[in-house]
Amino acid sequence: MSIAVPDTETKIAGRSALLNSPRTVLCLGGLAAACLLPFVLSNYQVFQLTLVLVMAIAILGVNLVTGYNGQISLGHGAFYAIGAYVTAILMSKAGVAYWATLPVSAVVCLTVGFLFGFPALRLGGHNLALATFALAVAAPQILKSSTFEFWTGGVQGIPLAKPTAPFGMPLTEDSWLYFFTLSIAVVMFLAAYNLVRGRTGRAIVAIRENQLAAEAMGINTSFYKALIFGISAMYTGLAGSLGAIAVQYVAPDSFTVFLSISLLIGGVVGGIASISGALYGAMFLQFVPDVTDSLSKAAPWAIYGLILILFMRFMPEGIAGFVARLSPRRNARVAYVVARVPMLRALRRWLGRES
Repeated sequence: MSIAVPDTETKIAGRSALLNSPRTVLCLGGLAAACLLPFVLSNYQVFQLTLVLVMAIAILGVNLVTGYNGQISLGHGAFYAIGAYVTAILMSKAGVAYWATLPVSAVVCLTVGFLFGFPALRLGGHNLALATFALAVAAPQILKSSTFEFWTGGVQGIPLAKPTAPFGMPLTEDSWLYFFTLSIAVVMFLAAYNLVRGRTGRAIVAIRENQLAAEAMGINTSFYKALIFGISAMYTGLAGSLGAIAVQYVAPDSFTVFLSISLLIGGVVGGIASISGALYGAMFLQFVPDVTDSLSKAAPWAIYGLILILFMRFMPEGIAGFVARLSPRRNARVAYVVARVPMLRALRRWLGRES
């Protein structure tokens, strides 16, 4: 009689192969390049890149609940607003440091999303979409209400001060905020990567594929659907906090239902069931409207709609899906780049020794 034990050596070998893969090396090289951008770009361009990272975290939240769990949400703009106002109120009313507001915002949005998820996710399909749409429509009106005006500032909103670099670091305000947001984004993307490949990720994907079969396998579908909705709300709310700090201002009209629709558009264009798709979608939302506005002052949204149609026609699985279809060729090119660039080649050798 033999006893099955985990093959530790296999796990270590798999982890070593992952760390030493050309894709990992290129990602780390890209991260290093991202750290150099604030030193070669203007403050406004650095500010734009900060907003890209903010939107990427928000879209990642939408991807978790819509792409991986199959639940259509049109109300994540409300969670973005909750995160932004939690940070704004703590900073302006209680004098809390900007970085200390992020854990509070994450916990509040996780709790609200989880509690909202239990009754709402029982609806499913288009009924859930309408329920979350109602949440997005109601959020700006609630924020404008005179009942909460002392806290929210009513229609006037709440102005905030932009944080400066700590410890006397020789960085501008925009550069420091970019690095701060980049560090948060890296942590959130790694957490999402591990989440979708773990037990919870397998459960939510099973629910998406066939809920009855998932229940038959013993998966508590109500709990997991509410849990992933709460985690998704936490991601988007945390993005709202970072966005409020970056923009230095929050107001109800900044969180209309169009924000929720934009987040869903970013997820679909980038790749709705993809981690990397959130970054592609964020770049689309940040830069494509500027391009359309420069092309036509009379009908920029008509051009925007045409671009969306073209994306859906030629990239129905999003940008991430299009890149994945080119995987063999892409992997060959990645390996070629890693072999040719001295810094990337040295990084790969270092990863091989560390693993």
